[in-house]
Amino acid sequence: MFKVGELAVYPAHGVGVIESIEQKQINGETQDFYILRILDNDMIIMVPTANAEAVGLRPVMSPKEVKKVYEILKDHDVVIENQTWNRRYRDYMKKIKTGSAFEVAQVLRDLFLLRLDKELSFGERKMLDTARNLLVKEISIARQASEETIQAEVESFFHA
Repeated sequence: MFKVGELAVYPAHGVGVIESIEQKQINGETQDFYILRILDNDMIIMVPTANAEAVGLRPVMSPKEVKKVYEILKDHDVVIENQTWNRRYRDYMKKIKTGSAFEVAQVLRDLFLLRLDKELSFGERKMLDTARNLLVKEISIARQASEETIQAEVESFFHA
């Protein structure tokens, strides 16, 4: 259960603040909803409280989880499957939609490493930006550091 004013992460959209918990009538049934405002773009998302976990709404990562994300980003000893860009794009999109910071970190790492070998497609470049933005914003909140600082740290893992 989240409380009004708490921060929460919504898959593929990032960190938001619970602005209120409201009751709505849907098909004759009363349901409670979290009203979540995404920090990045002020988008409002209504999440049924009963489904919050199922849709992947979760607390902002802990400092311990930040360490694990950094370990994933630093692990360059991975094999990126040689598949078509659209197949890779679908697989990466699935990972981003899970809402797991660890899955998003894998996408970011893989796309950064792939970019060292070849030109990314337009969709892959957008996805790299999305994954980077999602992680940087959440880590900056978790570590109470500026987004610029976190972005520099993240990118330093990919430059020799």
